[in-house]
Amino acid sequence: MDQISYDDFAKLEIKIGTILSVEVVPEADKLLKLSVDVGEETPRQIISGIRTYFEDPQVLVGRQCPFLTNLEPRTIRGFESQGMILAASFDEEFALLHPHVALPSGSKVR
Repeated sequence: MDQISYDDFAKLEIKIGTILSVEVVPEADKLLKLSVDVGEETPRQIISGIRTYFEDPQVLVGRQCPFLTNLEPRTIRGFESQGMILAASFDEEFALLHPHVALPSGSKVR
């Protein structure tokens, strides 16, 4: 595994975001379109391949998770993704990361 310096890590802007709404991306088996409050004036649109882990994606509404917010925007299936949700997986297990107490949207992960 390649190691990075602290300066490299410090370049990552990770904030706690609150998921405001969730939509299934049409004709995509794995994609969800999330609207996320990361403490900015306008919610961010995040396209994420987590659909298969949630029978009812609406359970995500109101959840707080860490998001990488300074990732270069990318167009996925015609939708601009303005960040990335952080999650963990091992074999078939999948877990979203979340704070154990509610935090203001936009709180920085350090």
